[in-house]
Amino acid sequence: MTGPQPSPREEAIPVLHVRDAATAAAWYARLGFVRQWQHRFEPGFPVFAEVARGPVRLFLSEHLGDARPDTLVYLRVRDVDAVAAEFGAEPVDAPWAREVELRDPDGNRLRVGTPHPEA
Repeated sequence: MTGPQPSPREEAIPVLHVRDAATAAAWYARLGFVRQWQHRFEPGFPVFAEVARGPVRLFLSEHLGDARPDTLVYLRVRDVDAVAAEFGAEPVDAPWAREVELRDPDGNRLRVGTPHPEA
């Protein structure tokens, strides 16, 4: 006998437009994201994929009507300096966090930050 199924966790998942989901997933792997799944309606059709870093999820879509280029996503991490080093970028100190801004291969912007302990 099975009981009631738990309700799915409520969350917001940004959708980013990408030209090539495989290339994008490889870039996001450098940030610690792992591809969870991908879907294509038929061979040759655009891919829709999910990548996750722990509980943080992003949808990557090759569909032209999904999202727009130059989107900004803020990603809060434990160690922004390690992320910056992976990409050869220099973090800066803002009043609320130490941050670095990155662009994925499709021009989507990611502002990655570690909050200051007192913030």
